[in-house]
Amino acid sequence: MLQSYKCDKVCSGLVVSGSGEPVNNFNLQILRTDVSGMPMEWVNYQDAVRLYHIEQVAYTCGERLYVVRGGINARSGLRSQIEVHSIIATQGSNRSLHDSYIPPLNNRALFKRDANMCMYCGQQFTRRDLSRDHVRPLSQGGYDDWNNVVTACKRCNNHKAGQTPEQANMQLLAIPFTPTHAEYIFLQGHRVLADQMKFLLAHFPRTSPLHKRFNKLA
Repeated sequence: MLQSYKCDKVCSGLVVSGSGEPVNNFNLQILRTDVSGMPMEWVNYQDAVRLYHIEQVAYTCGERLYVVRGGINARSGLRSQIEVHSIIATQGSNRSLHDSYIPPLNNRALFKRDANMCMYCGQQFTRRDLSRDHVRPLSQGGYDDWNNVVTACKRCNNHKAGQTPEQANMQLLAIPFTPTHAEYIFLQGHRVLADQMKFLLAHFPRTSPLHKRFNKLA
């Protein structure tokens, strides 16, 4: 994650959209990658400006989202300006990401992995009506990990109770899986833009179940 840098002067400038209009939405996320293009994390526009300011941005991709305008240089008479794009590649590489990487499990990412769909009845629900189900119950030696949890509506979860799907005579519609880091970055995104989605999809394994689920929702 980013360290906290003191750059209030940089981050307090006039912010306009990529088209030059005043900005009303400051909640768009910027996808940060390493210099090789490997997705790393989501940052807000203030963190992105800090990265530009300390010259950590190697190159940019995607749409120009914000233009941050600062003060006027006393010598040149020019106003400083930073353009923030939807995807920024920063110096260095994230060597901590390896084949054995396991992202932290949380319900928000789990529900999004399963397209907000109950893996027993096949219906889609809002997040408040969903729950985490352990395919092999904890009481029977199951683990609270990605490969043993699925999204279930509360009705199906209550019906299954402390049983396996076979014991409850319920069909599991999809096999749970552990997302890769790129998949997890997507699952953590609040509002993924089209160019960011295209970029992330290129880093998903070709056999990823998420490809099929996106096609169904398209």
